[in-house]
Amino acid sequence: MNTMRVDATAIRPATTVAGAREKARSFLEALREPALAPGAADSVIPVVSELVTNALRHGGGTYTLRLTAHPDLIEVAVDDPSPRAPRMRTPDLTGATGGFGWHMVTQLARTTAAIHRPSGGKTVSAFLAR
Repeated sequence: MNTMRVDATAIRPATTVAGAREKARSFLEALREPALAPGAADSVIPVVSELVTNALRHGGGTYTLRLTAHPDLIEVAVDDPSPRAPRMRTPDLTGATGGFGWHMVTQLARTTAAIHRPSGGKTVSAFLAR
């Protein structure tokens, strides 16, 4: 049984989404037993990107990313200072206001959760197949 975890905190929005994706790639490459299923990274990386982007855009500009490998799941958790949970929106086909990201996250993840933290803010988690 291989449970592994990495935390990354970012406060500089200019490079943080790319940095979060790189942390996720490194994390996934380091997993051993059980090995990551073929194509699993193709789901994890865009979910990391979307949750971090949302935290930066809608959550106050800072975040903490936590990646945890459970025996059959990869948990992507992002904390931010905003109490507002993600919500489904009608996608804007003109590209002006987005609305595609949370749909994508809920399609790629087995399940998602948004939990308000007692200290303020929230944690948004997505659980994906390992």
